[in-house]
Amino acid sequence: MERARFSDKDAGVNGHHLILGQCRDFITGKVLPDTHDERYRQKLARFLVQEKGYLKSEITPRCPITVEAGEKRARITIDFKVTLSGKDCMVIRYGPGSLVTRRRPALAASRLLSPYQIPVAVVTNGQDAEILSGADGKLLAQGLDAIPSREALLRIVSRHPFEPISARRAQGEHRILYAYEVDGSCPCDDTICRL
Repeated sequence: MERARFSDKDAGVNGHHLILGQCRDFITGKVLPDTHDERYRQKLARFLVQEKGYLKSEITPRCPITVEAGEKRARITIDFKVTLSGKDCMVIRYGPGSLVTRRRPALAASRLLSPYQIPVAVVTNGQDAEILSGADGKLLAQGLDAIPSREALLRIVSRHPFEPISARRAQGEHRILYAYEVDGSCPCDDTICRL
């Protein structure tokens, strides 16, 4: 059996993630760098379709969002957005480690990806998950199995007003997302584009 050989190139240009090769995105079919984080994202995508009943066409992976904090701007990526009946209904943020530190930026994303409050925000490390109310940030449930199924999300959104986010609120959410995702990021993280 031949041993895998890794060069600096295999570890990525910036050395931030170990690149294990290539993988095919379950939702889009696009070829992506195969990293440990991407394997969790792909597992989540399969879980949403195969276990939770979503259609691939209802899930948008890698949603770019430009965040601003005064003169500073950056583009970050939200892992998944789920759209039902033409409305964005759920955002999912993946990240290794603690879920608690990911709650607030996920809520900010739920207020910036669309011109209205997205009802459900999910934070996950691929092994556990917390499901949050987008409106007030309350913890609704815990565990991967607690991520709402398509039918459950349809029930949740049937009671949701999809209220617009005010310009003042959006400005604050931009600053929060910038602080967590850009200011708090590793300088070698190439998933963030400072503009």
